[in-house]
Amino acid sequence: MAALLGASRRVLPGFTLSLGTSLLFVSLIILLPLTGLVMNTSQMGWEQYWQVVTDPRVVATYKVTLSAAAVASLFNMVFGLLMAWILTRYRFPGRALLDGLMDLPFALPTAVAGLTLASLFATNGWYGAWLAELGIKVSYTWVGIVVAMVFTSVPFVVRTVQPVLEDLGPEYEEAAATLGASPWQAFTRVVLPELRPALFTGTALSFTRSLGEFGAVIFIAGNMPWQTEITSLMIFIRLQEFDYAAASAIASLVLLASFVLLFAINTLQSRFMRRIRGNA
Repeated sequence: MAALLGASRRVLPGFTLSLGTSLLFVSLIILLPLTGLVMNTSQMGWEQYWQVVTDPRVVATYKVTLSAAAVASLFNMVFGLLMAWILTRYRFPGRALLDGLMDLPFALPTAVAGLTLASLFATNGWYGAWLAELGIKVSYTWVGIVVAMVFTSVPFVVRTVQPVLEDLGPEYEEAAATLGASPWQAFTRVVLPELRPALFTGTALSFTRSLGEFGAVIFIAGNMPWQTEITSLMIFIRLQEFDYAAASAIASLVLLASFVLLFAINTLQSRFMRRIRGNA
């Protein structure tokens, strides 16, 4: 009887149909494109592959992309934590609007974001004119790449940390205060240790997202070889040259880096969940 009641409460169809449908969509959306990438890459030998991915101009794009993504992710780690804290700990007029704006980079086309940022931070733009007086140039520089990456990836940190803060609640800080802890001690010794896994996960996702950013960056970067040329743009250039094998080779390296990061994130989350279950 209990088995019949459990079966009747299932919202989704049986295991066989659910698994088959899931595998079908995974094959169409993920596995087939990856297969095409592998097939294009397999057209070249190992020496040719190594020559393509270690070309000095390509290596320069790795350095530009990695350095900009690292700086953007570190900034998002601090700014995203601050925004998540404000949205969960305070009530003020316009809070719902600010909360909705955190998801704007997800909804806004990246090309539109890139054009907007390039206009705002140009020397005659709203922000760029003010920064130009201080001798700071953003558009068409490495700094512009960082700005674009920050804009497109900050929601990952906010939306990862925010649910943990909501579950944590302010009572932990209040308990620490009653024991004589200062606000900074309560944050660093009580709140931050609980937020560390989520904060690390959000920062890693932000970094991974920045590695593959294209639309928002190319409009503000200037795309100068050896200076502001990113890896995604180099893949696009190789495609325009109809060198699909070289484009696939560079893309496979980016894919491998993203896969390693995502695997590390999933491993961290699994350990964190096991620790929570163990403490419960």
